[in-house]
Amino acid sequence: MKRYIFGGVGLVLLVLMFLGGVKFLQIHKMMSMPWPAQVETISSAVATEDKWTETLPAVGSVNAAQGIVVAPEIAGKVSEIAFESGATAKKGDLLVKLDASAEEAQLRAAEAQAEWARVSAERLRRLRADNTVSQSELDQAEASLKQAKANADAIQSTIDKKTIRAAFDGRLGIRLVNVGEQIAAGKGIVSLQALQPVYVDFSLPQQVLSQLKAGLKVRATSDSYPGKVFEGELAAINPDLDAVTRSVRLRAEFANADQLLRPGMFARAEVVLPEQRPVLAIPATAILRAPFGDSVFVILTATQAGITNIPGTNLVAQQKFIRTGRSHGDFISVESGLNAGDKVATAGIFKLRNGIQVQENNEDTPKPSLSPNPPNS
Repeated sequence: MKRYIFGGVGLVLLVLMFLGGVKFLQIHKMMSMPWPAQVETISSAVATEDKWTETLPAVGSVNAAQGIVVAPEIAGKVSEIAFESGATAKKGDLLVKLDASAEEAQLRAAEAQAEWARVSAERLRRLRADNTVSQSELDQAEASLKQAKANADAIQSTIDKKTIRAAFDGRLGIRLVNVGEQIAAGKGIVSLQALQPVYVDFSLPQQVLSQLKAGLKVRATSDSYPGKVFEGELAAINPDLDAVTRSVRLRAEFANADQLLRPGMFARAEVVLPEQRPVLAIPATAILRAPFGDSVFVILTATQAGITNIPGTNLVAQQKFIRTGRSHGDFISVESGLNAGDKVATAGIFKLRNGIQVQENNEDTPKPSLSPNPPNS
């Protein structure tokens, strides 16, 4: 009985040894075969020399060429409102009348007094011609006439101040008073803003002062109108600099024919300098940002990269650190680290490493543009 048990155990051990030997041979064969090389698909672009227009960017705010909050010089009760909120006003248009009934009555009395003084002065002039009255009596009559006229003019001036008119052509805002309301001197009635033209005021550092002059082209954009660029020109340069920030205050004028720019609006402005500067440009998507520096992956043949375990004509990625400059549309300039004609990876860069094999596929890659829509996308 024991002999049969030992025989069965021995048979099982032989089967296990056979199976283990077969598996060992299979694994050995697999390990002796070369592993397939990892190849990543990327998009690429060539670093090209170009000439970009130099600009000086800044942030500023929009101001009206003329803008006020219409307010009365003297207190009174609103008797008439002659405008609608948001309407357009011409210079001299009636906006609001304050109650002037008391002053009008005083004016009639003053005019009557002035007329009596005029008649008296004329009578005394005739009498003086005949030496019937003295010169002092005539002088007194002339002075009384002047005083009476001055009194009437003062009352008329008060009435005029209670008749409030538009000081210039512009757009009216929201009405802030109502008929019958008693308002104090200086209380706002309505905003009046001249929207053609408008100004954009901004500041630039003193280092660029030598590059600035009136008449330079200025471009402005606003978050209120994505993708729209407003064209204007530099109208004025402040003669003094801010003593704290050492910056110079500038004003650009914009025709604003469509009245899209409104006073108080935030705007990004850039002064366009007349000269163009040569740059080496690559798509912004080619740049790998990192705390220790910006880099790109340059596409080379294995021979150019000095890699011997890959066929010489195969493409590999080699990381290079660069210093970038300013951006323009979908491109960014490279100050150092690249040469014109270098080919860089523009898509798929996050899966690359030094010496990895790559293959190019630019068929489905969007083309970068100097004037993308929306801007700088």
